[in-house]
Amino acid sequence: MQTILKPIEVTNNRYRLGYHVAAKSGWINDPNGFCYFKGYYHIFYQHYPFAAEWGPMHWGHARSKDLVHWETLPIALKPGDTEDENGCFSGSAVVHDGKMYLIYTGHHYYPGDDNPDHFWQNQNLAISEDGIHFKKYENNPIIAHAPEDNTQHFRDSKVWYDNGNWYLILGSQGNDNLGRVLLYKSINLIDWKYLGPIAKSNDLKKEGYMWECPDFFTLGDKQVLLMSPQGVESDGIHYNNENETGYVTGNFSYTDNRFERSNFQELDNGHDFYATQTTMAPDGRRLLFGWMDMWGSEFPEKQDGWSGALIFPRELTLKNDRLYMNPVSELKLLRTEELLKGASNIDGEYPLDFSSKQYEALVELDLNKSSEVGFVLTDSNNTKALEFKYSKKNNHVSAERPENDGIREAIIHSTNKIKLHILVDTSSVEIFINDGEATFTERIYSEDTLKFNLVSDGSVTANYDIYQLDSHAVKY
Repeated sequence: MQTILKPIEVTNNRYRLGYHVAAKSGWINDPNGFCYFKGYYHIFYQHYPFAAEWGPMHWGHARSKDLVHWETLPIALKPGDTEDENGCFSGSAVVHDGKMYLIYTGHHYYPGDDNPDHFWQNQNLAISEDGIHFKKYENNPIIAHAPEDNTQHFRDSKVWYDNGNWYLILGSQGNDNLGRVLLYKSINLIDWKYLGPIAKSNDLKKEGYMWECPDFFTLGDKQVLLMSPQGVESDGIHYNNENETGYVTGNFSYTDNRFERSNFQELDNGHDFYATQTTMAPDGRRLLFGWMDMWGSEFPEKQDGWSGALIFPRELTLKNDRLYMNPVSELKLLRTEELLKGASNIDGEYPLDFSSKQYEALVELDLNKSSEVGFVLTDSNNTKALEFKYSKKNNHVSAERPENDGIREAIIHSTNKIKLHILVDTSSVEIFINDGEATFTERIYSEDTLKFNLVSDGSVTANYDIYQLDSHAVKY
Protein backbone atom coordinates (compact mmCIF):
# COMPACT_ATOMS: atom_id res chain seq x y z
CA MET A 1 0.00 0.00 0.00
CA GLN A 2 1.33 3.42 -0.96
CA THR A 3 2.19 5.70 1.95
CA ILE A 4 0.25 8.99 1.90
CA LEU A 5 2.50 11.80 3.06
CA LYS A 6 1.15 14.68 5.11
CA PRO A 7 2.66 18.18 5.00
CA ILE A 8 4.93 18.93 7.92
CA GLU A 9 3.63 21.45 10.47
CA VAL A 10 5.38 24.49 11.92
CA THR A 11 5.93 23.94 15.63
CA ASN A 12 7.62 27.19 16.65
CA ASN A 13 7.44 30.74 15.24
CA ARG A 14 10.59 32.07 16.95
CA TYR A 15 12.40 32.62 13.61
CA ARG A 16 9.30 33.04 11.43
CA LEU A 17 9.52 35.96 9.04
CA GLY A 18 6.90 38.70 8.95
CA TYR A 19 7.10 40.20 5.45
CA HIS A 20 9.27 37.80 3.42
CA VAL A 21 7.74 35.11 1.24
CA ALA A 22 8.17 31.61 2.63
CA ALA A 23 6.12 28.41 2.52
CA LYS A 24 3.35 27.56 4.97
CA SER A 25 5.69 24.80 6.14
CA GLY A 26 8.46 22.61 4.74
CA TRP A 27 11.43 23.48 2.57
CA ILE A 28 11.86 26.14 -0.14
CA ASN A 29 14.71 27.22 -2.37
CA ASP A 30 14.87 28.85 -5.85
CA PRO A 31 12.21 31.38 -6.89
CA ASN A 32 10.44 30.35 -10.11
CA GLY A 33 7.83 31.69 -12.51
CA PHE A 34 7.97 35.36 -11.46
CA CYS A 35 5.37 37.16 -13.58
CA TYR A 36 2.41 39.56 -13.64
CA PHE A 37 -0.94 38.02 -14.60
CA LYS A 38 -4.51 39.37 -14.39
CA GLY A 39 -3.80 42.01 -11.77
CA TYR A 40 -1.46 39.97 -9.57
CA TYR A 41 2.26 39.43 -9.25
CA HIS A 42 2.93 35.70 -9.01
CA ILE A 43 5.98 34.07 -7.48
CA PHE A 44 6.58 30.32 -7.36
CA TYR A 45 9.40 28.54 -5.56
CA GLN A 46 11.05 25.16 -5.28
CA HIS A 47 9.24 23.45 -2.44
CA TYR A 48 9.12 20.21 -0.50
CA PRO A 49 6.02 20.25 1.74
CA PHE A 50 6.61 16.99 3.63
CA ALA A 51 9.82 17.90 5.51
CA ALA A 52 11.99 20.89 6.27
CA GLU A 53 14.66 19.31 4.08
CA TRP A 54 15.26 19.29 0.34
CA GLY A 55 13.17 16.54 -1.31
CA PRO A 56 11.32 15.82 -4.57
CA MET A 57 10.66 19.33 -5.79
CA HIS A 58 7.17 20.82 -6.07
CA TRP A 59 6.27 24.37 -7.11
CA GLY A 60 4.98 26.40 -4.17
CA HIS A 61 3.02 29.52 -5.08
CA ALA A 62 2.10 32.97 -3.76
CA ARG A 63 0.55 36.05 -5.31
CA SER A 64 0.29 39.76 -4.51
CA LYS A 65 -1.42 42.84 -5.90
CA ASP A 66 1.28 45.18 -4.59
CA LEU A 67 4.53 43.13 -4.31
CA VAL A 68 4.53 43.35 -0.51
CA HIS A 69 1.33 41.73 0.79
CA TRP A 70 1.32 38.07 -0.27
CA GLU A 71 -1.23 35.27 -0.07
CA THR A 72 -0.14 31.63 -0.25
CA LEU A 73 -1.89 29.64 -2.97
CA PRO A 74 -2.18 25.87 -3.48
CA ILE A 75 0.89 24.03 -4.76
CA ALA A 76 1.03 24.62 -8.52
CA LEU A 77 3.09 21.63 -9.70
CA LYS A 78 3.62 18.22 -8.17
CA PRO A 79 6.16 15.66 -9.44
CA GLY A 80 5.47 12.04 -10.27
CA ASP A 81 4.25 12.05 -13.87
CA THR A 82 6.27 10.48 -16.67
CA GLU A 83 7.80 13.82 -17.65
CA ASP A 84 8.83 14.86 -14.11
CA GLU A 85 8.98 11.62 -12.15
CA ASN A 86 11.48 12.74 -9.51
CA GLY A 87 10.99 16.48 -9.38
CA CYS A 88 9.56 19.62 -10.94
CA PHE A 89 12.77 21.63 -10.99
CA SER A 90 13.16 25.35 -11.61
CA GLY A 91 11.70 27.27 -14.54
CA SER A 92 9.83 30.40 -15.49
CA ALA A 93 6.41 31.74 -16.50
CA VAL A 94 5.11 33.76 -19.43
CA VAL A 95 1.69 35.19 -20.20
CA HIS A 96 0.26 34.53 -23.68
CA ASP A 97 -3.30 34.78 -25.09
CA GLY A 98 -4.77 35.32 -21.63
CA LYS A 99 -3.14 32.23 -20.13
CA MET A 100 -0.13 31.63 -17.89
CA TYR A 101 2.44 29.15 -19.15
CA LEU A 102 4.91 27.52 -16.76
CA ILE A 103 8.04 26.11 -18.39
CA TYR A 104 9.94 23.89 -15.99
CA THR A 105 12.58 21.16 -15.74
CA GLY A 106 11.63 17.55 -15.16
CA HIS A 107 14.13 15.65 -13.02
CA HIS A 108 14.67 11.90 -13.41
CA TYR A 109 16.77 9.27 -11.66
CA TYR A 110 17.68 5.97 -13.25
CA PRO A 111 15.79 2.95 -11.85
CA GLY A 112 17.80 0.93 -9.37
CA ASP A 113 20.55 3.56 -9.15
CA ASP A 114 20.86 5.37 -5.82
CA ASN A 115 23.59 7.77 -6.99
CA PRO A 116 22.05 11.27 -6.67
CA ASP A 117 24.48 12.60 -9.29
CA HIS A 118 23.26 10.09 -11.88
CA PHE A 119 20.16 11.67 -13.43
CA TRP A 120 18.70 13.14 -16.58
CA GLN A 121 16.57 16.24 -17.19
CA ASN A 122 14.04 17.53 -19.71
CA GLN A 123 11.84 20.60 -20.18
CA ASN A 124 8.07 20.66 -19.75
CA LEU A 125 5.03 22.90 -19.95
CA ALA A 126 1.97 23.53 -17.76
CA ILE A 127 -0.87 25.94 -18.54
CA SER A 128 -3.37 27.89 -16.43
CA GLU A 129 -6.46 29.92 -17.27
CA ASP A 130 -6.80 31.50 -13.81
CA GLY A 131 -3.24 31.60 -12.46
CA ILE A 132 -4.12 29.15 -9.68
CA HIS A 133 -4.89 25.78 -11.26
CA PHE A 134 -2.38 24.30 -13.68
CA LYS A 135 -2.63 21.47 -16.20
CA LYS A 136 0.47 19.83 -17.56
CA TYR A 137 0.73 19.78 -21.36
CA GLU A 138 -0.43 16.41 -22.66
CA ASN A 139 2.52 16.05 -25.07
CA ASN A 140 5.31 16.85 -22.61
CA PRO A 141 8.26 17.11 -22.78
CA ILE A 142 8.67 20.13 -25.02
CA ILE A 143 12.46 19.62 -25.02
CA ALA A 144 13.20 15.94 -24.47
CA HIS A 145 16.96 15.87 -23.96
CA ALA A 146 20.14 17.90 -23.77
CA PRO A 147 22.47 18.44 -26.76
CA GLU A 148 24.98 15.68 -27.42
CA ASP A 149 27.89 17.79 -26.18
CA ASN A 150 26.21 18.36 -22.79
CA THR A 151 26.40 16.50 -19.48
CA GLN A 152 23.28 15.57 -17.50
CA HIS A 153 23.08 19.15 -16.13
CA PHE A 154 20.33 20.73 -18.25
CA ARG A 155 17.84 22.79 -16.26
CA ASP A 156 16.23 26.02 -15.03
CA SER A 157 14.52 27.30 -18.18
CA LYS A 158 13.83 31.03 -18.58
CA VAL A 159 11.57 32.17 -21.44
CA TRP A 160 10.91 35.58 -23.01
CA TYR A 161 9.35 37.03 -26.16
CA ASP A 162 11.14 39.23 -28.70
CA ASN A 163 10.14 40.41 -32.16
CA GLY A 164 7.74 37.62 -33.04
CA ASN A 165 9.56 34.72 -31.40
CA TRP A 166 9.82 33.02 -28.05
CA TYR A 167 13.30 32.38 -26.69
CA LEU A 168 14.35 29.96 -23.96
CA ILE A 169 17.67 29.70 -22.17
CA LEU A 170 18.86 26.84 -19.98
CA GLY A 171 21.64 26.44 -17.45
CA SER A 172 23.93 23.61 -18.40
CA GLN A 173 27.36 22.03 -18.37
CA GLY A 174 29.27 21.14 -21.52
CA ASN A 175 31.21 17.92 -21.93
CA ASP A 176 34.32 20.01 -21.21
CA ASN A 177 32.92 20.37 -17.66
CA LEU A 178 32.46 24.13 -17.96
CA GLY A 179 29.23 25.98 -17.21
CA ARG A 180 27.28 27.51 -20.05
CA VAL A 181 23.88 28.85 -21.16
CA LEU A 182 21.99 27.31 -24.09
CA LEU A 183 19.49 29.12 -26.33
CA TYR A 184 16.33 27.80 -28.02
CA LYS A 185 13.74 29.48 -30.27
CA SER A 186 10.02 28.85 -30.86
CA ILE A 187 6.98 30.44 -32.48
CA ASN A 188 4.43 28.65 -30.28
CA LEU A 189 6.04 27.74 -26.90
CA ILE A 190 5.83 24.04 -27.84
CA ASP A 191 8.18 23.35 -30.75
CA TRP A 192 11.71 24.48 -29.92
CA LYS A 193 14.76 24.79 -32.16
CA TYR A 194 18.20 24.59 -30.57
CA LEU A 195 20.42 27.54 -31.52
CA GLY A 196 23.49 26.73 -29.42
CA PRO A 197 25.28 28.22 -26.42
CA ILE A 198 25.26 32.01 -26.04
CA ALA A 199 27.82 32.14 -23.24
CA LYS A 200 30.08 29.77 -21.34
CA SER A 201 32.58 29.75 -18.52
CA ASN A 202 35.96 31.12 -19.54
CA ASP A 203 37.72 29.74 -16.50
CA LEU A 204 36.77 26.84 -14.23
CA LYS A 205 38.09 28.58 -11.10
CA LYS A 206 36.63 32.03 -11.84
CA GLU A 207 33.35 31.18 -13.61
CA GLY A 208 32.54 27.64 -12.56
CA TYR A 209 31.61 24.19 -13.83
CA MET A 210 27.80 24.56 -13.99
CA TRP A 211 25.60 27.63 -14.54
CA GLU A 212 22.26 27.41 -12.70
CA CYS A 213 19.20 29.66 -12.88
CA PRO A 214 20.08 31.82 -15.90
CA ASP A 215 18.07 34.94 -16.73
CA PHE A 216 18.53 37.17 -19.78
CA PHE A 217 17.09 40.65 -20.37
CA THR A 218 17.81 44.13 -21.67
CA LEU A 219 18.47 46.93 -19.21
CA GLY A 220 19.30 50.34 -20.62
CA ASP A 221 21.40 49.81 -23.71
CA LYS A 222 22.90 46.50 -22.56
CA GLN A 223 21.88 42.88 -22.29
CA VAL A 224 22.33 41.30 -18.87
CA LEU A 225 22.84 37.61 -18.14
CA LEU A 226 22.23 36.62 -14.53
CA MET A 227 23.27 33.16 -13.39
CA SER A 228 24.39 31.12 -10.40
CA PRO A 229 27.67 29.39 -11.24
CA GLN A 230 28.74 26.41 -9.18
CA GLY A 231 32.39 25.77 -8.40
CA VAL A 232 33.79 29.32 -8.42
CA GLU A 233 36.84 29.35 -6.17
CA SER A 234 37.34 31.90 -3.40
CA ASP A 235 39.52 34.85 -4.43
CA GLY A 236 40.38 37.18 -1.55
CA ILE A 237 37.24 39.09 -0.58
CA HIS A 238 35.31 37.64 -3.54
CA TYR A 239 33.38 34.37 -4.04
CA ASN A 240 33.36 33.15 -0.45
CA ASN A 241 29.99 31.37 -0.48
CA GLU A 242 29.51 27.71 -1.37
CA ASN A 243 27.99 28.88 -4.68
CA GLU A 244 27.70 32.35 -6.17
CA THR A 245 25.12 34.44 -7.98
CA GLY A 246 26.16 37.19 -10.33
CA TYR A 247 26.02 38.60 -13.81
CA VAL A 248 27.73 39.61 -17.00
CA THR A 249 26.73 42.49 -19.30
CA GLY A 250 27.24 42.93 -23.00
CA ASN A 251 25.69 43.12 -26.44
CA PHE A 252 23.68 40.25 -27.91
CA SER A 253 22.90 39.71 -31.60
CA TYR A 254 19.76 37.70 -32.33
CA THR A 255 20.95 37.43 -35.96
CA ASP A 256 24.01 35.29 -35.27
CA ASN A 257 23.42 34.24 -31.63
CA ARG A 258 26.49 36.04 -30.35
CA PHE A 259 26.85 37.61 -26.92
CA GLU A 260 29.93 39.77 -26.44
CA ARG A 261 30.15 39.99 -22.67
CA SER A 262 32.05 41.27 -19.67
CA ASN A 263 33.62 39.18 -16.92
CA PHE A 264 31.49 37.71 -14.12
CA GLN A 265 30.60 39.98 -11.18
CA GLU A 266 28.90 39.12 -7.88
CA LEU A 267 25.41 40.57 -7.52
CA ASP A 268 25.03 40.48 -3.72
CA ASN A 269 27.93 40.18 -1.30
CA GLY A 270 26.13 38.63 1.66
CA HIS A 271 26.14 35.11 3.06
CA ASP A 272 22.59 34.23 1.94
CA PHE A 273 21.73 35.03 -1.66
CA TYR A 274 21.27 32.58 -4.53
CA ALA A 275 19.22 31.66 -7.61
CA THR A 276 17.70 34.93 -8.84
CA GLN A 277 14.80 35.41 -11.22
CA THR A 278 13.44 38.64 -12.70
CA THR A 279 10.34 39.93 -14.40
CA MET A 280 9.33 43.20 -15.99
CA ALA A 281 6.64 45.06 -14.06
CA PRO A 282 3.75 46.65 -15.97
CA ASP A 283 5.44 50.03 -15.48
CA GLY A 284 8.70 48.82 -17.06
CA ARG A 285 10.80 48.23 -13.94
CA ARG A 286 13.03 45.15 -13.88
CA LEU A 287 12.16 43.36 -10.62
CA LEU A 288 14.11 40.57 -8.94
CA PHE A 289 13.56 37.79 -6.43
CA GLY A 290 16.20 35.45 -5.01
CA TRP A 291 16.53 32.67 -2.48
CA MET A 292 17.46 34.19 0.90
CA ASP A 293 19.67 31.29 1.94
CA MET A 294 22.71 29.35 0.76
CA TRP A 295 23.55 25.71 0.18
CA GLY A 296 25.61 24.37 3.05
CA SER A 297 23.91 26.57 5.67
CA GLU A 298 22.68 25.13 8.95
CA PHE A 299 19.05 26.33 8.59
CA PRO A 300 18.21 26.48 12.34
CA GLU A 301 14.52 26.85 11.47
CA LYS A 302 14.46 23.25 10.22
CA GLN A 303 13.78 22.03 13.73
CA ASP A 304 10.63 24.21 13.75
CA GLY A 305 9.11 22.63 10.62
CA TRP A 306 10.13 25.09 7.92
CA SER A 307 13.23 26.09 6.00
CA GLY A 308 14.13 28.87 3.60
CA ALA A 309 12.64 32.14 2.35
CA LEU A 310 12.86 34.61 -0.52
CA ILE A 311 14.47 38.04 -0.40
CA PHE A 312 12.34 41.15 -0.30
CA PRO A 313 11.65 42.02 -3.98
CA ARG A 314 14.16 44.42 -5.50
CA GLU A 315 14.42 46.74 -8.49
CA LEU A 316 17.44 46.43 -10.75
CA THR A 317 19.11 49.35 -12.50
CA LEU A 318 22.31 49.46 -14.57
CA LYS A 319 24.93 52.17 -14.21
CA ASN A 320 28.30 52.02 -15.96
CA ASP A 321 27.89 48.26 -16.58
CA ARG A 322 27.23 47.66 -12.89
CA LEU A 323 23.94 46.42 -11.49
CA TYR A 324 22.40 48.29 -8.57
CA MET A 325 19.69 46.75 -6.38
CA ASN A 326 17.21 48.50 -4.13
CA PRO A 327 13.98 47.45 -2.38
CA VAL A 328 10.90 48.02 -4.53
CA SER A 329 9.25 51.37 -3.83
CA GLU A 330 6.10 49.55 -2.67
CA LEU A 331 8.00 48.86 0.56
CA LYS A 332 6.44 52.06 1.94
CA LEU A 333 3.07 50.27 1.96
CA LEU A 334 4.39 48.05 4.77
CA ARG A 335 5.11 50.93 7.13
CA THR A 336 2.71 50.93 10.07
CA GLU A 337 4.34 53.61 12.28
CA GLU A 338 7.48 55.66 12.67
CA LEU A 339 9.49 54.21 15.55
CA LEU A 340 12.31 56.75 15.76
CA LYS A 341 13.61 59.78 13.90
CA GLY A 342 16.58 61.90 14.78
CA ALA A 343 20.10 63.19 14.29
CA SER A 344 23.06 62.61 16.61
CA ASN A 345 26.76 63.14 16.86
CA ILE A 346 28.33 59.79 17.70
CA ASP A 347 31.80 58.70 18.65
CA GLY A 348 32.05 55.02 19.52
CA GLU A 349 28.90 52.96 20.06
CA TYR A 350 25.50 54.66 20.02
CA PRO A 351 22.35 52.56 20.68
CA LEU A 352 19.13 53.67 18.98
CA ASP A 353 16.18 53.59 21.34
CA PHE A 354 13.49 51.45 19.73
CA SER A 355 12.41 47.81 19.87
CA SER A 356 11.15 45.75 16.93
CA LYS A 357 11.76 42.51 14.99
CA GLN A 358 10.38 43.84 11.70
CA TYR A 359 11.57 47.27 10.70
CA GLU A 360 13.12 49.49 8.05
CA ALA A 361 16.07 51.70 8.97
CA LEU A 362 17.19 54.65 6.85
CA VAL A 363 20.58 55.84 8.09
CA GLU A 364 23.01 58.44 6.76
CA LEU A 365 26.47 58.75 8.27
CA ASP A 366 28.70 61.77 7.51
CA LEU A 367 32.31 60.88 8.19
CA ASN A 368 33.93 63.85 9.86
CA LYS A 369 36.86 62.66 11.96
CA SER A 370 36.15 58.96 11.51
CA SER A 371 37.67 56.38 9.19
CA GLU A 372 35.27 53.56 10.07
CA VAL A 373 31.50 53.57 10.62
CA GLY A 374 28.68 51.04 10.69
CA PHE A 375 26.19 49.32 12.93
CA VAL A 376 25.98 46.28 15.18
CA LEU A 377 22.98 44.14 16.11
CA THR A 378 23.30 42.70 19.61
CA ASP A 379 21.20 40.45 21.82
CA SER A 380 20.23 40.86 25.48
CA ASN A 381 23.68 39.59 26.54
CA ASN A 382 25.33 42.19 24.27
CA THR A 383 26.53 39.39 21.97
CA LYS A 384 26.94 40.45 18.36
CA ALA A 385 24.54 38.84 15.89
CA LEU A 386 25.68 40.93 12.91
CA GLU A 387 28.29 43.63 12.43
CA PHE A 388 28.42 45.94 9.41
CA LYS A 389 31.31 48.33 8.69
CA TYR A 390 32.57 50.77 6.10
CA SER A 391 36.30 51.53 6.11
CA LYS A 392 37.37 54.82 4.55
CA LYS A 393 40.94 53.52 4.38
CA ASN A 394 40.24 50.95 1.66
CA ASN A 395 36.58 51.67 0.67
CA HIS A 396 35.53 48.22 1.86
CA VAL A 397 32.10 47.47 3.24
CA SER A 398 31.71 44.26 5.21
CA ALA A 399 29.16 42.12 7.03
CA GLU A 400 30.23 39.68 9.73
CA ARG A 401 28.28 37.03 11.60
CA PRO A 402 30.74 36.22 14.39
CA GLU A 403 29.37 32.78 15.24
CA ASN A 404 29.12 31.60 11.64
CA ASP A 405 31.36 31.63 8.60
CA GLY A 406 33.10 34.93 8.88
CA ILE A 407 33.19 38.13 6.87
CA ARG A 408 31.76 39.01 3.47
CA GLU A 409 33.10 42.15 1.78
CA ALA A 410 32.64 44.45 -1.19
CA ILE A 411 34.35 47.56 -2.53
CA ILE A 412 32.46 50.80 -3.16
CA HIS A 413 33.48 54.17 -4.50
CA SER A 414 35.38 56.45 -2.13
CA THR A 415 32.94 58.57 -0.17
CA ASN A 416 32.54 60.79 2.89
CA LYS A 417 28.90 59.81 3.33
CA ILE A 418 27.42 56.34 3.83
CA LYS A 419 23.73 55.95 3.08
CA LEU A 420 22.20 52.73 4.42
CA HIS A 421 18.79 51.24 3.72
CA ILE A 422 18.34 48.31 6.08
CA LEU A 423 15.47 45.80 6.19
CA VAL A 424 15.28 43.69 9.33
CA ASP A 425 12.87 40.78 9.75
CA THR A 426 12.69 38.16 12.50
CA SER A 427 15.64 36.15 11.14
CA SER A 428 16.99 38.21 8.25
CA VAL A 429 18.81 41.44 7.46
CA GLU A 430 19.17 43.07 4.03
CA ILE A 431 21.57 46.00 3.69
CA PHE A 432 21.61 48.38 0.71
CA ILE A 433 24.59 50.73 0.61
CA ASN A 434 24.63 54.08 -1.20
CA ASP A 435 21.48 53.52 -3.25
CA GLY A 436 22.31 49.92 -4.09
CA GLU A 437 25.96 50.20 -5.04
CA ALA A 438 26.52 47.16 -2.82
CA THR A 439 24.12 44.86 -0.97
CA PHE A 440 24.39 42.22 1.73
CA THR A 441 21.71 39.59 2.39
CA GLU A 442 21.98 37.81 5.73
CA ARG A 443 20.06 35.25 7.77
CA ILE A 444 20.59 35.66 11.52
CA TYR A 445 18.97 33.68 14.31
CA SER A 446 18.16 34.94 17.78
CA GLU A 447 15.09 34.60 19.94
CA ASP A 448 15.81 38.04 21.38
CA THR A 449 14.67 41.33 19.94
CA LEU A 450 18.04 42.59 18.77
CA LYS A 451 19.30 46.04 19.68
CA PHE A 452 20.46 48.38 16.90
CA ASN A 453 23.71 50.22 17.65
CA LEU A 454 25.52 52.71 15.43
CA VAL A 455 29.31 52.55 15.69
CA SER A 456 32.27 54.69 14.66
CA ASP A 457 35.92 55.12 15.48
CA GLY A 458 35.68 58.90 15.61
CA SER A 459 33.27 61.82 15.32
CA VAL A 460 30.34 61.10 12.97
CA THR A 461 27.07 62.89 12.27
CA ALA A 462 24.22 60.40 12.00
CA ASN A 463 20.69 60.90 10.68
CA TYR A 464 18.19 58.08 11.09
CA ASP A 465 14.56 57.26 10.43
CA ILE A 466 13.14 53.93 11.63
CA TYR A 467 9.76 52.48 10.58
CA GLN A 468 7.82 49.54 11.95
CA LEU A 469 6.88 47.16 9.10
CA ASP A 470 3.82 44.93 8.88
CA SER A 471 4.67 41.72 10.74
CA HIS A 472 1.86 39.75 9.04
CA ALA A 473 2.31 40.75 5.40
CA VAL A 474 2.43 37.11 4.19
CA LYS A 475 -0.76 35.08 4.62
CA TYR A 476 -0.36 31.30 4.78
